[in-house]
Amino acid sequence: MNQLARLLVFFAVSMALLVPASHAATSKTAVAKTTKSVKNVKNIKKTTVTKRVKSKRPVAAVARKTTLAAPRVPAPQSYGEIAGLHQKSDALDLKSSVAYVIDQDTREVLLRKNDQAVLPIASLTKLMTGLIINEANLPMDEMITITQDDVDTEKGSSSRLRVGTVLSRGELMHLALMSSENRAAHALGRSFPGGLDVFVARMNEKARELQMNDTRYVEPTGLSSKNQSSAQDLAKLVNVAHSEATLRELSTSPNYEVSLGDRTLQYRNTNRLVNNPRWEIGLQKTGYISEAGRCLVMQTKVAGRNLIMVFLDSAGKLSRLGDAERVRKWVETLAVAPKLH
Repeated sequence: MNQLARLLVFFAVSMALLVPASHAATSKTAVAKTTKSVKNVKNIKKTTVTKRVKSKRPVAAVARKTTLAAPRVPAPQSYGEIAGLHQKSDALDLKSSVAYVIDQDTREVLLRKNDQAVLPIASLTKLMTGLIINEANLPMDEMITITQDDVDTEKGSSSRLRVGTVLSRGELMHLALMSSENRAAHALGRSFPGGLDVFVARMNEKARELQMNDTRYVEPTGLSSKNQSSAQDLAKLVNVAHSEATLRELSTSPNYEVSLGDRTLQYRNTNRLVNNPRWEIGLQKTGYISEAGRCLVMQTKVAGRNLIMVFLDSAGKLSRLGDAERVRKWVETLAVAPKLH
């Protein structure tokens, strides 16, 4: 080592020895504080993140609990429910508050339940609409345009038949009876010679001819709850309508297709029993509005007997079909069906 190097080493050692002990302690403390501060910062960040995550859980839980606890809006009661008709029991435990089953040939009443009660009949109305059109012998190939007047303002129901759609009278009849198309039924009445008022008057006149004394019509679709009848009256209507081949064919058609320019619409029967091989149905019509409940009328053959079945104000989407099944099985299991009261 040369002389210059030795001097530099000596100078460095000397300077180190001259640093006060307090300065060294202070430096060590500062380093310790700095280290602790860094740890505290990390802990603060960790705590903040933890609290932030935990704070979300109770909020979500409260939100879910609030949603689940929200009160349900009760469905509007039918006229039959308001009148207490569902409280009456019957031997078959039917879900319909009104039922009436008769032998079409002998007029023997097999089953009756509140059969004289006058209630809204919903789209069962369309059976009279079809009967009036059929009896008028109007050209079935005449083209009719759906207009704004045919749009439902009573219930706000939808339709795939847009304003401006042009279909023949026969096509409108098919859609009204098979798939219960409201605009189709209204267009049939509106385009009747003399207009809608004349058509509705003819509906009521026909009801009087058939001695349907508890029946009243105010429009041709059944959307109005003012269209009302009794099960006994409806059985008379079914009996007469069944004598018309056109009404039998159109009402029991399983499906139907209409071409509208660049669109093709597929329609299905509103009564799934027409596709059931266990049923032999000659004429049928379904109906529903909240005031009427689920309704069904049919002419059918069961155990060799021609029967007319009427079910009104049934509670549950499929219950009217279930009631029809209960009646069919009951008739099939008995050689001679006794009356039920």
